Amino acid sequence: MRKAGLAALAYAIIMASAQPVAAQVAGVPLDPRTCLRECLESKLEAYLSAMSDGAVSDDLFARHVRFTENGVELPLGNEGLWATTTSPLGYRLIVPDVETQQVAALVTVQEQANSSATGPQRAPEPVGISLRLRIDADGKISEIEQIAARPERPLGANAAPAGPFGNTGAMVEALGAPWTGYSEAVPEAERHTRAELVAVADAYFEAVERNTGSDYYPFTDNCLRYENGIMTAGPPDAERPQRNGCRRQLETTLLGAVTSIRDRRHVAVDRERGIVFSFAFFDHRPINWSWQLGELFKIEGGQISRIEAIFIRGPYGMCSGWSTYEQCRSEEPQDVR
Repeated sequence: MRKAGLAALAYAIIMASAQPVAAQVAGVPLDPRTCLRECLESKLEAYLSAMSDGAVSDDLFARHVRFTENGVELPLGNEGLWATTTSPLGYRLIVPDVETQQVAALVTVQEQANSSATGPQRAPEPVGISLRLRIDADGKISEIEQIAARPERPLGANAAPAGPFGNTGAMVEALGAPWTGYSEAVPEAERHTRAELVAVADAYFEAVERNTGSDYYPFTDNCLRYENGIMTAGPPDAERPQRNGCRRQLETTLLGAVTSIRDRRHVAVDRERGIVFSFAFFDHRPINWSWQLGELFKIEGGQISRIEAIFIRGPYGMCSGWSTYEQCRSEEPQDVR
């Protein structure tokens, strides 16, 4: 019933996309302290530079700042990537949300780590990150949430194979730069409301969860999906004639592969560009593991034209660290404001 309801809602969104959509906050003056698009993007860059430098300053961070990495709350400044990042340079795909004063992104940084506590020093390596920051009313970062997809590393001097998606940071950096369509503004008269964009993004989760092959699949015909830097769905071409598009893949494969998609948190919505950034967990009950992911969706005319994600494999039933237990176990979407 829920999937049928989403299909009806998505159809209404598609039909409405041909009609002018009123500005969501038309006539409401912005707080003069509001951090706009360029400001939010600069806060994200400042954060990555601070992490690389290991510098926690009162100018950038609120005194009550909270930090999680891979679902675990840590002290800010000397744990997780804060202990090992050597350069902030890398890939950038940034989604600013002026309304909620959050900014989310898929990025890479350079990390240098030992192969074990006593093993040899390794050369710097790229790490893929799904990242969210919240900016408080004083312009300081008060919340930091990141998923760090590191390379597989050996113990001691032993060799280590790449993970199931290769070394994520290197694969993401191999993309070069984000698809130019992400930065294209949707004509103002065709923009969806925040609620409509969130509904389409969540329809993707509904399509993947307990997929039957005959559900509602909200994709354009040319939809592409990239996961950890690898194209995992897209229209067939001369080099890959057997490849399945986003819709065809769900109609023919991945049937029932994902048993639950929970702790669905839509954390950044860019209405101007038609993009939603979300966090979620994909559970695979028969094999007892969960994917913890950050994923973004480019939405055009009520359908998804591009998907990009960075994620890691975690313990089955893991929570984000930002939801209640009930929200963590729930499959209902949260529009995080």
